Amino acid sequence: MSHYCHDIVPLPTSCSQGINWPRRCINKFGLAQEQQRICWRMSKSVHAIAVPVNPSSPSSPTDSPSHLQLLAKRYGFQQIGEPLSDDVTLKDIITSLPKQVFEIDDMKAWGSILISVASYALGIFMIAKAPWYLLPLAWAWTGTAVTGFFVIGHDCAHKSFSKNKLLEDIIGTLAFMPLIYPYEPWRFKHDQHHAKTNMLKADTAWQPIQKEHVDSSPAMRKALILGYGPLRPWMSIAHWVVWHFNLKKFRESERKRVMISLAAVFAFMGIAWPLIIYKTGIAGWIKFWLMPWLGYHFWMSTFTIVHHTAPHIPFKNSEEWDAAQAQLNGTVHCDYPRWIEILCHDINVHIPHHISPKIPSYNLRAAQESLNENWGKHLNTAKWNWRLMKTIMTTCHIYDKEENYVSFEKTNPDEAQPISFLRRVMPNHA
Repeated sequence: MSHYCHDIVPLPTSCSQGINWPRRCINKFGLAQEQQRICWRMSKSVHAIAVPVNPSSPSSPTDSPSHLQLLAKRYGFQQIGEPLSDDVTLKDIITSLPKQVFEIDDMKAWGSILISVASYALGIFMIAKAPWYLLPLAWAWTGTAVTGFFVIGHDCAHKSFSKNKLLEDIIGTLAFMPLIYPYEPWRFKHDQHHAKTNMLKADTAWQPIQKEHVDSSPAMRKALILGYGPLRPWMSIAHWVVWHFNLKKFRESERKRVMISLAAVFAFMGIAWPLIIYKTGIAGWIKFWLMPWLGYHFWMSTFTIVHHTAPHIPFKNSEEWDAAQAQLNGTVHCDYPRWIEILCHDINVHIPHHISPKIPSYNLRAAQESLNENWGKHLNTAKWNWRLMKTIMTTCHIYDKEENYVSFEKTNPDEAQPISFLRRVMPNHA
């Protein structure tokens, strides 16, 4: 018997009549009909429970507060939001926000630059002075600090940093240069992510894996198992390579700006890297640039997957996709230790950013408070924890229309040892 059938999971008394049901009776997104029949045979004292895998309406039992609370606990969430009514539009949500959250404040914008530059400089000083056994802490701080550069460029790309649009492009390009991230290619693809969030095959952020890719070759399958398993906190590196350096991925009208950004990052590589190596050697380049850069990609990957990846959050075809549902109910707010949120300029306050990318980062918390007041029961919220990450890294793999995601452990059990290893060793604390 597989490990999916071993654990006993208590359901709320209102659903289970106080009985502990085997986990095989609970599919990842509710009680599947076939599993209900199994459970019926196991206990004659239980009345029939009709809970479909995918709810067809807001009144479905799988949308009940008690069921969503159960799923939230299992997945490491504080709350899983109730689906929106079909008549709610994205415009309705935007107009519910106070106008002040859209206002650009130059002092706050430049203050965010000061925070990032000062924290990064402190990180470099720490790396230079720290004994070898404290270097991981210095790298963690510096990688988090340089993530703030990305968030500043991110605001510039959304035209929410300054009223001077040329200045925004200059600052955005400069902020991305130390990350070797071409600003304009990222901006073009990121705009598509916002326009088509969680739309199957159209969202340019991370997608569920398609079955045809898994079956394309043994080498590809092994790479995907590693990439969506133990290497997932650094998968943004692969995304960076694939999406941002190939001119063929951009329209003819975009390519001039793309080439300017590529020239900027190659100039940084051609000037800054040799200087670092000249002064400190290859070991110094690894110490002062590569390790903080890997720290940045840890946060880039972690923020991205936590914002939009969970067993209950579906990717939908364009015909079924709904903007309000995707942006409000398909995005996750996750709290992190406050020092991380400060250095990363509240990028984790992500739901209001998807309601309107025009909200500056320093106004995201005020916007979140408004969403809590007006749309609170529809929001997905979490506080970063091991169970949340374990759920994503061991479950959210291959696209399935009925279940949203299917794990490699189910589709390719003989090759899924890296996933099974994660399931064994990752803590389950929430």
